[in-house]
Amino acid sequence: MRKSEVLAAEAVSCLNKALCHLKDIWEEIGIPEDQRLQRTNVVKNHIKSLLEMMIKEEESLKKRLISSIQSCRTEMEKLYLELQMPVFEEETGISMLQQEKNIRTQLEALMKEKTQRMQQLKELLEQDQDLCDLLCSTPYGLAPDSAPTPEQLESFSQHIANQNAEKARRYAEFMDLKRQIIVYMGELEHVPETSFEKDVVCEDEDSFCLSRDNITSLKLLVCQLEERKAENEAMCEAHREKIQRLWDRLDVPQEEREAFNEHMVTSRKRNLEALQAEVQRLEELKLLNIHNVTDAIRSEIAVFWEKCFFSIDQRQSFSPYFSEDFTEDLLSLHDAEIQRLKEHYEDHKELFDGVHQWEDSWRLFLQLEKKATDPTRFTNRGGNLLKEEKQRSELHKSLPKLEKKLKAQIDTWESEQDREFLVNGEKFMQYVEEQWELHRIEKEKEKQERHLKKSKQTEEDMLYGTAVRTPTKRRLLGPQTPNKSRKFNATSSMSSATSSSTSRSVYGATVCRSPVPRPPLSANKGPASRTPVGGKPPNPRLLGCNKENEALLKGSPLSGALTTPASPQRHHSIASVASTYSEFVRDLVNTESVQSSETCPRPLTPRSSTTS
Repeated sequence: MRKSEVLAAEAVSCLNKALCHLKDIWEEIGIPEDQRLQRTNVVKNHIKSLLEMMIKEEESLKKRLISSIQSCRTEMEKLYLELQMPVFEEETGISMLQQEKNIRTQLEALMKEKTQRMQQLKELLEQDQDLCDLLCSTPYGLAPDSAPTPEQLESFSQHIANQNAEKARRYAEFMDLKRQIIVYMGELEHVPETSFEKDVVCEDEDSFCLSRDNITSLKLLVCQLEERKAENEAMCEAHREKIQRLWDRLDVPQEEREAFNEHMVTSRKRNLEALQAEVQRLEELKLLNIHNVTDAIRSEIAVFWEKCFFSIDQRQSFSPYFSEDFTEDLLSLHDAEIQRLKEHYEDHKELFDGVHQWEDSWRLFLQLEKKATDPTRFTNRGGNLLKEEKQRSELHKSLPKLEKKLKAQIDTWESEQDREFLVNGEKFMQYVEEQWELHRIEKEKEKQERHLKKSKQTEEDMLYGTAVRTPTKRRLLGPQTPNKSRKFNATSSMSSATSSSTSRSVYGATVCRSPVPRPPLSANKGPASRTPVGGKPPNPRLLGCNKENEALLKGSPLSGALTTPASPQRHHSIASVASTYSEFVRDLVNTESVQSSETCPRPLTPRSSTTS
């Protein structure tokens, strides 16, 4: 049994007890029956009205609960739609009171969420409005009277962060531009004139509107000031160059130049005015010294003629250069010509520099080629020979590359200018080919001279003997012991006098006789020996054997000698005696073997000699 039923049974029991107790009291009092019925009816009515009132109150409570549940549900549905949150699922099988409590709790949570969102939205809207006023941008676009979604709030917060970053960037850019503007205005000695310039320079930085238009205007102002500064600097630089030229042409003293140095560095407004005044003063002074100034300009023109490789015809085409009538018109013509030459040089500077580089490399190449043929270069110390060979090898590689590069540049220039690029009146590549051809001819000429010299030396060696010397040694600092020459006994020297060729070793030198049979030493001496072709005196050590060779070559036998007929070889020219060194040695050996078998002389037995 339920507790409510037990309580109801107890209530009924209490009511019965109360009625019974009232009945007993009425009996004891002696109240009549009709009054008892009235009193009982009053009790009944009272209890009935009380119960009805209680029921009525509970019915009212029930209605209120139902109404509250209904209103909470309606409000919850609106909040769900406004906050875009999932609908709350109610529990089933619970009492009306619990249901109303759950719905009311959920509604309070939704109201709290909405309040927080609205507060966050309000703060973001205020920040956005401030940024919009500062950056002159459009507001984000969220309605302030509707609750935003979390995604909208997140996006709005990101927008505010981006706006703050943009504000910081623009502020930094503004400060940088303002600093440049102040610097440029100071250099130009410019005072702010417009309201915008005053706002930028004079007003507080935080009050300046950082809009895109203002930033663009700032950049434009900076560009304008930069252009004015560049114009001032260009004008000052042009005036300085002109002043420098006029100083040089007029031979202005160094003291006057140093006094004007302040205006030769900076380019402010007052410097420009001072430069203009100085140019005007020098121009007036130039007119008073036309002759000297014209000569100075002619010197500059000659320098640029050399730099631009002008030919004689090109130089003579400027006839005022040779005029002696020094007037202002002549000076103007010279000024125009020097300006034209400067522009011509600047337009083709890369080509001219390349040509100068080639000439320098070519000159160095010829010097190294000349050194390569110098025998004394082998006596150099300190690795100079290796350095020269390395440098010459590098030039062998770099010159063709440089010529190829210049050819490409010249071809490009000629195609663009539709005219030929001339150096000293001729095409540069033609000039290069001529230089290489002259170098080849010179090399061939030197080669022929060496061959001719070698053939003459061969003839002299065949006529007077060959002297092959070993490389000399360095002399010692201490005292030297004199060399001991080889000694031969008389019989050995007499017996070997008939040999056709001998070899001696005296202080590192070897003397080879010609492969012609020698007459005995008992023969009379012939006439004086001839001087070889070219004026070279005969070796005194070989004078005796040379006389014998001359006598045999002439075919006149010496007195006391055997008058045997000369072999056919003796009537040949010296060049045909031995065409090569190997044939010469072979003929020498054959001749000695034949004469040895005929005369059988006793061999030479020289004593050993020491060389210090």
